[in-house]
Formats: sequence, structure tokens, C-alpha cells
Amino acid sequence: MTAPVDGGNVLQDVRPEQARRVHLLGVAGTGMGSFAGMLKAVGHEVTGSDQNVYPPMSDMLSAWGIEVMTPYAPANLDRARPDLVVVGNVIRRVNPEAAAVRARGLPSMSFPAAFGALFLRGRHSVVVAGTHGKTTTSALAAHLLVTAGLDPSFLVGGVTGNAGSNFRVGKGPHVVVEGDEYDTAYFDKGPKFLHYQPRTAIFTSMELDHADIYRDEAHYASAFERFVALVPPDGNIAVSAAWPAAVMLARAGRARVVTYAADSTRPAEVQAVDLTHHPDGVRFALVDHGRRLGPVHLAVPGLHNVENALGAWAALGPLGVAFEAYAAGCASFLGVKRRQEVRGEVDGILVVDDFAHHPTAVRETIHALRGRWPDRRLWAVFEPRSNTSRRKLHQVAYAAAFDGAARVSLKTPEKHDQVPDGEELDLPRLVADLQAQGLAADAAPDVPTLVARVAAEARPGDVILGMSNGSFGGFHAALLAELQRRRT
Repeated sequence: MTAPVDGGNVLQDVRPEQARRVHLLGVAGTGMGSFAGMLKAVGHEVTGSDQNVYPPMSDMLSAWGIEVMTPYAPANLDRARPDLVVVGNVIRRVNPEAAAVRARGLPSMSFPAAFGALFLRGRHSVVVAGTHGKTTTSALAAHLLVTAGLDPSFLVGGVTGNAGSNFRVGKGPHVVVEGDEYDTAYFDKGPKFLHYQPRTAIFTSMELDHADIYRDEAHYASAFERFVALVPPDGNIAVSAAWPAAVMLARAGRARVVTYAADSTRPAEVQAVDLTHHPDGVRFALVDHGRRLGPVHLAVPGLHNVENALGAWAALGPLGVAFEAYAAGCASFLGVKRRQEVRGEVDGILVVDDFAHHPTAVRETIHALRGRWPDRRLWAVFEPRSNTSRRKLHQVAYAAAFDGAARVSLKTPEKHDQVPDGEELDLPRLVADLQAQGLAADAAPDVPTLVARVAAEARPGDVILGMSNGSFGGFHAALLAELQRRRT
């Protein structure tokens, strides 16, 4: 196999399956760290390097026996003596260790290319792609295959509740992988999911994101157009009917297409009917091509999670997952950490953590919690942290995204070097727009201020929903600690 091209020069021919010692640049990232764990699990000697290594990934890497070197330095390569270097997409060309890899002519690949070569070749790849719901849908699909006794492997972008890990190495033919449309590496600016060799695909949604990579909706859609073209004629694409542009793209490909929808007003082959929301999740009846298969209890809340579950059935039913196994898997699904994850409760004040950052995800998460706890006051606390959320691109959409919350507190985003001047989210305007809707909305410059404000003004019965695609500066743990301190 030929390694990736860097600056027009082939780095070196390499057969990754013969690479006994593998070194990962950027090993502390969620995907890279999990890939390191998979490599270790199948017998490779694995080392890694990163600039900063924090829990939980630092703890996980240590538990797996993977040596991590900091900071990046050419000397790390002398200690690792790798047969193959895997380069994460956080690595820039000027990185000193990456420069040493090039200077020494060491065999190197991007993380997606290496994953495809080592774990997907000769297997049935089930790739979950789309703007929203990738992690939860991937985790659910993997859990359903486990429940069905098909012993899959998987790699997803979050810690699954059932496996307690981001990955699993099984002996079955199926590999479930979360297909990210973000770029692959500094030497490969194509989307990651182009390396994942899909035989079955779940296409959850398509809505402009990653404004640092994609200039407009057409450019964004072109990535998914390339993805669906990879699914072979004997493959399957399950696509949400809630996103007509995604359906149109899927049908332009070569594979069989099955549509699904939780909204009964949208025609689809796979649907949910008789849907009801409960504190322990959602109940519905599954209908496949007009045939009512039976009742389902999905143990995670929200209409968006019903969509995820329908997509999983549309994709996995043709792979031999029986309805009984599907229903059992939905009922036993524990979700993914940082997706509506209850972090704790003090004096009747419930603290919930979620990864939501796109306005659509913010809206759906709030709606899910309203359905789960309809009688409790919901206080949404949001950090615009991603490159896209810090921009005014979704200024109007954010103003409509907090419907269902009784109160909203926003953290002032820090300046981002990739967000041009004049393109920043106008936070004072957003606060004013929310207040004009009758919401009690405010902003704070930092996490300690947010923690103090919420701890002082929350009352028993409140649900505090903290949303960020990062660590949120430890907001959830700090809030629980402050609530406990005030209690004692």
C-alpha cells in the first residue's frame, strides 16, 4: 500500500498490517486515543505523543499500557522506533515531530487511512455520516449488532455506556465507524469518511457545519456526495427523510436507499408510530415498509434519538438483525457519555451534560429534556466553543434554538484565530433576542462566574443543562461541588 502524498512526493511504500511498532502523533484526541487502544488490542506495540494529555484519555491510555510522550519532539521518534507513524488531524505541517517524520522518510499515514487499511479491509463497514447524531447512532448500531450476537468491532467518537469505551474489537464481519466530514490531515484535506470503505451507510442529516473547512452549503454537500458514491451497488444507504437534500444525494448514488422518519407527516419506508415520551425514554411502534413489526422502548429520550434508532434499523435489518434483537438492544441501550448525561443531583437540582453546539442540536437536546422532565424548570447553560458556533453564521438560528428552556446563560466565547474579524457571534444581540422572547437570558465572561450564578439562583426541581463541545472548563463538576458546599 502507498502512504499518503505530502507536497507531491510519495513518502514511502508501507504495508500497515506489517507494522509491528506504531506511533501516533496527537494520541490524546478522542479518535486517535481510541485507535491506539484498538491497535494495542490486536497486538501492535503502540506509543504516542501529544502536547497536552488530560483525563479521561490520559487514564485510558495508561490503562491500556500505551506510553505517551510530551511535548512533540523529534527525540520521541528515537524512543518509539516506529515502523509506522499515524498522523492525527490536529497536527500541522510545522509540528517538529511531523517535520522529523518527513525528514527521516518514516512510513506515515493519516488516522482514517490507517484505520481503513488495518480494520476495514475485507470487512463489512457500517459508516454513520451526517451533521447530527453520528456518535449516538454509531453507538446504538454497534450495541444492536452485539445484542444480535454478531460480535462487531466499532470505533465511535464518544464513550458508550454499554461498552464503557470508544471502541470494541470483535470477531464478526461488521465494523461500525463514525464517519466524520472534517478534514483528514495536513497532507490530506479530504473528509475523513472517504477512507472508511462503506458497504452500509446511515446518513442522518445534512446542514452546514465546520465553517472553517466548508465555504457554503454546496461545498458542504459535495463532501457527502463523494461519500454516498463510495457505497457499492449491492450496499445500502439508510437516510433520514427529514432532510430532503440528503435523500436526493443518497438516491444519486449507486446503492439501495431506504428512508426513515420519526415525523409521521414525512413519507418514509421505516417509521415510528404511536410515539410517547416518558422519564425512562421513548416508546413507539416500528413500521417497516407498511408492516407493523411491534413495540419498541428506546431507553434514551428525545425525538432525535427515535430518528437515530430508526436509521439503525433501516441499516441493520438487511444485515440480519431480527426485530426481537433490535427491540432488546433499544431497551438496554445506555447512550453515550456527554449526550444528555446526568452528572449528579444536589438538593433536587439535577445537572446534565451534553455535547450540543450546533443550533439544531441545542434545540433537539432541550426538547428531549422537556419531554423527559416536563414538570421541572430547565436552565440551559451554553458555551459557543466550536469554530462554527463562534461565528455569526447561525446568529438567527441560535435565537430560536432555546425554545423550551425557562432560563438561558451563555458563556462569552474566547477569540478564535480562525474566525475572521467581523464574523464573530454577536453575544449581546443573542441575549437581547432571547430576552425579547420572554426568556430570562444573560451572559458571563467565564466559567467561575457561571458556576456562582447558577449555584446561587438554582432551586430544587431545576434541571441545569450545560452544553459545550469541549470540557466547558469543568463547569458541571464545579457546579456540583459548589452546590454541595452550599448545602453543607
